[in-house]
Amino acid sequence: MVCDWLKRRGLDIVARNVVSGGVELDVIARERRGDGPATCVFVEVRARRNVERGHPLETIDRRKCRRLIHGARAWLVANDLWERVEVRFDVCAVLLGDVPQIEWCRAAFDGDAG
Repeated sequence: MVCDWLKRRGLDIVARNVVSGGVELDVIARERRGDGPATCVFVEVRARRNVERGHPLETIDRRKCRRLIHGARAWLVANDLWERVEVRFDVCAVLLGDVPQIEWCRAAFDGDAG
């Protein structure tokens, strides 16, 4: 669902549910802007049925950011992209229901989170 939603908004999905550096990366995508270089986008997907126990975005803490950065770096190195591409970390918050709602937070955190 989220991958299709992101595709309609211009991202090319590279991989889904990849384990790298011992960390599961939900979505790895590429975003092209004009003639410039593509950006490698790591998207963390967080879902909740409702907000009774908090909004999905509230589940991303500093520890989770560090783990995602670690996994992303391992993936970039393994794919010979380390220091060769721009990188961005996004979060998609999904509220499940009859009509799921998706909130896309671009650049939710940077690679220096710690």
